[in-house]
Amino acid sequence: MTQDNLSVVLHSRGDLRLETRSVPEPGPDEALLRIHSVGICGSDVHYWQHGSIGDFVLTKPMVLGHEASGRVVKVGSAVKHLKVGDRVAIEPGVPRQADEFCKTGRYNLSPTIFFCATPPDDGTLCRYYKHSANFCYKLPDSVTFEEGALIEPLSVGIHACRRAGVTLGSTVLVCGAGPIGLVCLLVAKAMGASQILISDLLPERLSVAKDLGADFQLEVKKDSGPQQLAQMVEDMMGDKPHISIECTGAESCIQTAIYATRSGGVVALVGVSPNMVAVPLVSAALREVDIRGVMRYSNTWPMAIAMLASGKVNVKPLVTHRFPLEEAIQAFETTRLGLGTKVMLKCDENDQKP
Repeated sequence: MTQDNLSVVLHSRGDLRLETRSVPEPGPDEALLRIHSVGICGSDVHYWQHGSIGDFVLTKPMVLGHEASGRVVKVGSAVKHLKVGDRVAIEPGVPRQADEFCKTGRYNLSPTIFFCATPPDDGTLCRYYKHSANFCYKLPDSVTFEEGALIEPLSVGIHACRRAGVTLGSTVLVCGAGPIGLVCLLVAKAMGASQILISDLLPERLSVAKDLGADFQLEVKKDSGPQQLAQMVEDMMGDKPHISIECTGAESCIQTAIYATRSGGVVALVGVSPNMVAVPLVSAALREVDIRGVMRYSNTWPMAIAMLASGKVNVKPLVTHRFPLEEAIQAFETTRLGLGTKVMLKCDENDQKP
């Protein structure tokens, strides 16, 4: 094990640097990992460009990255289920205390949760990273490191579809064909959705969605109103969908999702929006449309691993660009410009394979 712990560190808004940090020592309940693959998330880019997301504000240098997989190189004295050499996927959200949310299985809602690359917690974009061993999940031989890293966004899709109640025969509208919209599409299909329509401003994104199995693709024009778009959804699908999963956070898209969903249906809000948005709440109330929030995920890694290992879900096509860790700045710029679907950073200089 070398002592080179090259890390991608955000110092302040717009100030992203590559620097060498010390290799951490795992505590009794932790595992030290040699990171292999890390996907760049839109939140990483947002922190880089703006220095904050909502109430989470960068106040000191922070290592970015939370979509990660790696190999165990050392374990703490109390760790029994992992050994050196194990390939693992990392769940980035770790509860710091057994509060009421943790006890009821909704630890994602704990106000004190540790979460990689959310201020002030460091993330995974580095050569060596230590993490709670209970939140490191062994990967089957058939699941690649890149698939392991993509379990994080896939988990968003699983949690969103669970919250929305997707089941056999559901008809689903997905607003937004970025990486999160695409994983919601994949999961909804795996959970038995009979028809899925996905919408986006960009035709190239819709083309990817079609290849991944979307039954209908709706190209949104900037001058289209929410009610007009909702009618287009109904016309294309033959009826209003049971469920709408909103993945953009845009006010107009939230409005469209509410108008488009059939009476008694569900709107799941995945995209991060401004704190205050104008929505047709009375329309939802009078039609008993449930609006449900989605906050990251909980208890999803085992299901995601099973989906990937069985071949029920294929996330490999999502990866369009790969960069070595040394080219992290270029990788972030590629993501910012929207030049691909998912950009993957390869952190192990001796193993650049998927």
